[in-house]
Amino acid sequence: METVDLKQRITQGENTTTEFKENFDQEAIETAAAFANTGGGTILIGVSDRREINGITVGKETLRNWSNRIAQATEPRVTPEIQQVDIKEKSVLLIHIAESSIKPVSVKGRCYKRVGNSNRVMSPQEIAQMHLNATGQTWDQLLVTSAGIDDIDEKKVKWYLTRRETIRNVSKPQDMSMAAFLKNIKGINDDGTPTHAGLLFFTKHPQRRFFHNAQLRVARFKGTSVTHPVIDRLDCDETLWENVDTAEEFIRRNIRLLSFRTSRSFQRDDKFEYPLNALREAIINALIHRNYQETADVRVFIFDNRVEVISPGTFPEGVSPDEPTHNLVNPTLSQFMFDVGFIERYGAGIRMMQRLCREWGNKAPRYEFHPLETKIIFDSPIQESTFIEIDDISEQLNERQKNAFFYVQRNGQIATREYAEINHISPRTAYTELKDLTDKGLLTAVGKGRGIRYVRKVDDQVTD
Repeated sequence: METVDLKQRITQGENTTTEFKENFDQEAIETAAAFANTGGGTILIGVSDRREINGITVGKETLRNWSNRIAQATEPRVTPEIQQVDIKEKSVLLIHIAESSIKPVSVKGRCYKRVGNSNRVMSPQEIAQMHLNATGQTWDQLLVTSAGIDDIDEKKVKWYLTRRETIRNVSKPQDMSMAAFLKNIKGINDDGTPTHAGLLFFTKHPQRRFFHNAQLRVARFKGTSVTHPVIDRLDCDETLWENVDTAEEFIRRNIRLLSFRTSRSFQRDDKFEYPLNALREAIINALIHRNYQETADVRVFIFDNRVEVISPGTFPEGVSPDEPTHNLVNPTLSQFMFDVGFIERYGAGIRMMQRLCREWGNKAPRYEFHPLETKIIFDSPIQESTFIEIDDISEQLNERQKNAFFYVQRNGQIATREYAEINHISPRTAYTELKDLTDKGLLTAVGKGRGIRYVRKVDDQVTD
């Protein structure tokens, strides 16, 4: 490396591929292992954390000794390339670490990965996933040696074939045994041993028998926190495709169906507060893209003001909500879901959810990332505190007043004339019933005379 390039690298500071060390020590060896596990990098010996070039004294055997120490401390062995660069009569040693072809690399039994400008000890689940990736395998393609072809439910295989023929126009195979077919689609291996994907898609209650962490748990809370009472809950432990349908039915009965009329039409417009297809897509993505090495389940939590879909694991490297590129975590499961029409195009789910929410009139879903899980959040368009009061006194309101209240929720305000039009009543009756809504504290009158409008009560509006 040229001196100019080295100075520029030091100016840029530490990052995922650069580490500064004043001296060679145990932490430098751990960094070498982290670089080997995470794309490679360079350790600059003789540079402080504050980017000061202090230099280091180099003996005849220094480079060889350091190289040997790294190789002997790592398993599998990491062989670095060490380079000496002199800057203003000060020596800086550059230890170049290439990404290892065999991963993960450990130091004294611990595996490290590079995260930002620091090293982090990998969890057992991360180690297992890295090993799979390094060997070219994915979790869903691994075999379950404790299971056999007798654990496959033939009825579910027939459903898959019928559904695939209907949705994808793929004819059912003729003169082919179930075992031969399952082998072709990577549901079993040559010996009839099922894969993880085969069991999750074609076995009765696979979570009870083989994958205790692969349940889909759905719950409805009364309030806005998991500390609030649970109104309804369900643990889904059937095949992946059955769990999706079961969860959708649960959501249907636990979110609100908004019913209102508009000034453009006297027909009642019934609409769920969330686009169901967007929620369904989020659940499917969580089930097929999750990290099954983690011990947690996929969870769907319904609160008064939002729905959360929580998936173990993080986005694949290089993939984010802003860059939803095609990078499958479990390709066989994804293929099965595609075959039966549960997904349409790989990598299109995030943008589809954004579009569905936008067309529904809701905010785009937002994401929260944690080291071990990913959360996608759908915010309700309803100001919940107002609806709690409506629930408490709903019997005191007539249908016209409920229509008006839903109208205000969607449009922000309503006038006496609009109230009369959507309910087919006289302006006098409209005024009387709107005044009753203000007396009950549900709406607030703004303006005077003919310009008066009725809006949501300010005290009821939720602020962040």
